Order: sequence, then structure tokens, then C-alpha cells
Amino acid sequence: MASRFDAPYLQWATTRAPARLDLAGSAVAACTVDELEGARDALELTGENTGAYVPLVGAISARYGVPEAGVTTAHGASGANFLVFAALLAPGDDVVVERPGYDALLGAPQILGARTIRFDRTFRDGFALDPDRVRRAITAETRLVVITTPHNPSGVVASRDALEEVGRIAEANGAHVLVDEVYLDAADSGMQGGSSVIRTAVASGEVFISTSSLTKSYGLTGLRCGWILSSPAIADRVRNVRRVIDVAGSIVTDRLAALAFRQIDRLTSRARTLLHANHALVRASLRARPELEFIEPRGSTVVFPRIRGVDDSRRFTERLLDERDTAVVPGRFFDAPAHFRIGLGGTTETVRLGLAAIVAALDAGAW
Repeated sequence: MASRFDAPYLQWATTRAPARLDLAGSAVAACTVDELEGARDALELTGENTGAYVPLVGAISARYGVPEAGVTTAHGASGANFLVFAALLAPGDDVVVERPGYDALLGAPQILGARTIRFDRTFRDGFALDPDRVRRAITAETRLVVITTPHNPSGVVASRDALEEVGRIAEANGAHVLVDEVYLDAADSGMQGGSSVIRTAVASGEVFISTSSLTKSYGLTGLRCGWILSSPAIADRVRNVRRVIDVAGSIVTDRLAALAFRQIDRLTSRARTLLHANHALVRASLRARPELEFIEPRGSTVVFPRIRGVDDSRRFTERLLDERDTAVVPGRFFDAPAHFRIGLGGTTETVRLGLAAIVAALDAGAW
């Protein structure tokens, strides 16, 4: 029987009370219908997308420089990850997952009857990806190593050398590496030189499988458009799973997502302009507070500070919400209770006011 997993972060995120200043989310501020040019005219309810919507697959292929045979669409990045787990895992298999980390990447394998084994990305090492820790965690039953880059919750981008070494380790042990890149398009390191092509992990070899969506980096959460980039052989296995689950996505979503890709450079510019302004605010606010420690993210939509000498941020985050109507994510949901995650993708005014509330709470000794 498959294991049961409660996903405490997801439960909290989907049931928590709203806050006037919400810095708990990790997506770029939502696009309106009018900001996605042509969206109103694209809301036709019929069309052919059984198996795949060809214009969308072609757009993803071009954006990430992979063959169309290696592109599989999915219901958001979480849906993409689940399809990969379902395609590659069987009860009794092992999955090596980073810590701190996003709990859906633990829950989905456990639902399928796999065992999760953790390796650490530590504050002391700048949350860097350490291939030696991965090597020590792998077992003979390991079928997947799971990584996020930029890292959720710290926003740190894994180095190309570290990723490729993890790939060699996994391949030598008959495993694949699933890299959740849902924040990558917002990170400056995602671009290949002056090109508009995003360099994903899958470009480094068939041992890698990359997942992402239009959600976090582009402000298009409502579309729930996700995808998997892989070798054609893995893509065939993933598509077989999707046929059992839902066959195809919404034609409305697929058509609007293809429309978004036709104006992706403008959406990228929108996101990066917003994040550039918000990162400047965060640097100024957090650097000015000697009681805070943090690793500065490079272009990502989150940052993961901690208060010196405080082992659990729960009291601080609860008082911040109760007394200042400001939400951040307690670090306990990522197995790092001393920290709290701040989302940087909201409107600049929301981020500015939210940071001011955090500063006021620190001044008041709210921990």
C-alpha cells in the first residue's frame, strides 16, 4: 500500500488566512487579461489538443532548445513532477531529495510507495548543491535524485558543475535527476549569453529531466501550464502516465499558454523589471539588520533569512501576521525552522510595505 503524506506546507498555504501584505507567495505578480495581449480573443472553448497542443509544444521546444519529442505538457509544475514520479517509480524504490525543500517533492513519491532519503543544502555552505552529499545518500534502489534550482526555499541557483557531477553520480547508479526549474526563468543565470534560449538541466544529458511552468516566473498562475523536458524515451513513459490520468489539458489553457510564449520576451522583461526593483529593496532592508542572516538570491523570487540566535521562527512569523497583517512562510515547512521565506515577486509597493512591517516587528523584539 502506498504511503500517506500530509504535505504540511501545502495544507498551510491553501488554508491560511489572507494577509493585507502577503509575502508568503513565491510567484511574480499576476498578469491581467489585458496584459496578455490577445487573451480575450483566444478564449475559444474548442480545439484539438489530444496528447499535446502542437503550437504550445513547439513554443516550449524553441524556448528551451530541446526537440519536440522531449516535451510533455502537464497541469502546472506540480503536475509535471507527479507525472515523472509516476512514470519512473515503483513501490520500494528510493528517491533522494534535498533538505530544506518543498514538501510536494517528498509527498508525491511517498504516495506512490517510494522511500525518500534526504541530503542537506546548508546555510553555512550558502545552500550550495554538494554532489558529495548526494553521493552518500544514494542507494542501490535509488531511481531519482530530486533538486530545485533556483532552490526552494533559498532562491540559490545550483552551479552547472555541481549539477553535472550529480548527473554523473546518478547515471553511474542507474538513476535519473529530476530538476524542478520553476523559478529558473526569473533568475538572471537562466539565460544563455545574449540568447533568448533558457539553459535547462536537460541540456546537460539524458540523465536529467527538467520541469517548469508559466506560474512562478511569469505571473500566469491561473493557466496552470506546466511541462517536462526529457529524452524522448522518458517522454514516452510520461505521456503513457498522462493518458491514464487526464489525457490532455484544457484547450483554453493550452491556447493561452501558446499565446504567452509568443510574447515571452515582454513577459520576461516585465518580471525582471519587477524583481530588480524588489531585490534592491530586500538588499537594503535585510543588510541593514545585523540580527538577520541570509544568502542573497540571484534573480529568484524568494529569500530565506533567519534571526541570529533564534532556533524557530514560528513566534516571529505568527506575531508578524497577527500584529502587522503581514504573511511570510515559517521555515518549519521546509525542515529549516530557524528561517522564514519571503516572497519577492509581488508588486513593489506590497514588498516595500511588507519589508517595513518585518523591520518594525524586529524593532519590537517580536521573536
